[in-house]
Amino acid sequence: QVQLVESGGGLVQAGGSLRLSCAASGRTFSSYYMGWFRQAPGKERDFVAGISWSGPITLYAASVKGRFTISKDNAKKTVNLLMNSLKPEDTAVYYCAAGRVVTMAAPRYDYWGQGTQVTVSS
Repeated sequence: QVQLVESGGGLVQAGGSLRLSCAASGRTFSSYYMGWFRQAPGKERDFVAGISWSGPITLYAASVKGRFTISKDNAKKTVNLLMNSLKPEDTAVYYCAAGRVVTMAAPRYDYWGQGTQVTVSS
């Protein structure tokens, strides 16, 4: 069992930055691949970025590559998402997730956090 708790969402103007954090706990969390997803109203849940605890192996969605940076702190058991040059279309609920394989596919992730709202105003 893995527990995930997100924090750091909020309201920011276009061009601004936000940093999201995901605190992981559970006996086997380090064996999972960690992903950030987002879901805007009326839309599907989309992959944003992912990272492994070892390596690390990182993945980014094309829409955020060069603007967002995913990182991890093994000692603190946190996965962070630094979001720069934010755009109104980045507005969504952002979720942290843990899965056993390196993938962008949401159905392959086993555990999810409760989500944190990010709103980017124009």
